[in-house]
Amino acid sequence: MEDILVVVFDNAQTAYEGLNYLNQLDSDGVIDLYAGSVIEKDADGNINEQGQQGNFAFHTIAGTALGGLVGLLGGPAGFGIGAAVGGITGIIRDLHMAGVNSHFVDEVSAILKPGKFALVADVNEEWTTPVDTRMETLGGFVFRTAKQNFETEVRVQEITAIKDQIDQLKGEEEMVMEDRKQQIRAQIDTLSQKLKTAETEAEQEAQKLKQDTQAKVQVLQNKAAKVQGGAKEKINAQIDELREKAEISVAKLKSATGDTSKQPEVKQEKAG
Repeated sequence: MEDILVVVFDNAQTAYEGLNYLNQLDSDGVIDLYAGSVIEKDADGNINEQGQQGNFAFHTIAGTALGGLVGLLGGPAGFGIGAAVGGITGIIRDLHMAGVNSHFVDEVSAILKPGKFALVADVNEEWTTPVDTRMETLGGFVFRTAKQNFETEVRVQEITAIKDQIDQLKGEEEMVMEDRKQQIRAQIDTLSQKLKTAETEAEQEAQKLKQDTQAKVQVLQNKAAKVQGGAKEKINAQIDELREKAEISVAKLKSATGDTSKQPEVKQEKAG
């Protein structure tokens, strides 16, 4: 299962020890570490990325789910994310992009006080005991949540809703007086611009999804090249699952934008 993992520590040294341990588990084939970093919350409550170690799929967490999560951990001053999402659309979008929910962000933020450090990681793990046992020994507070891949669904729903509104207004336009037609046309123009923006974002999301998947596949292929037999088969099955999920999501995004042209498959050769 792909998880977003956050472990909060009192100092940078233990945070890096925790990240080194994740790297070791990745090398040993116990987990798949797709991305990771050590962050610090400074005295002003700002989140600063301290650095990374290891050969991650993503050389920077900016623009990834972890990048979105790091931004959220800075949070609205004085109140939790959960209290804010009702009135702040941008935070809802950030939560979707980070693949987490507001409760997870609030739980982490309650422990990640100014002066604390944390490692944040995007991992695939079959069982949690190896990570939890070591992190707790280092004095870390462990938080994890299954990565929620609902950004695609949100974007598709948004585009569909805008198109439905436009169609409804076009139907009304044919049945009203001329003075009302002008108002309806203005609404249609506004919605059309909103639709164009949403479709552009969906196209960008599709491209990012393909790139992220290819990066993760490369991590797994590097591992598969070092093993044989059942271990290799298991990794190749993971690769197939990653690709299938990505292709389904990309197809949904392309269908929503009306782009039905054949898209490049999210595929690379398996390790022999």
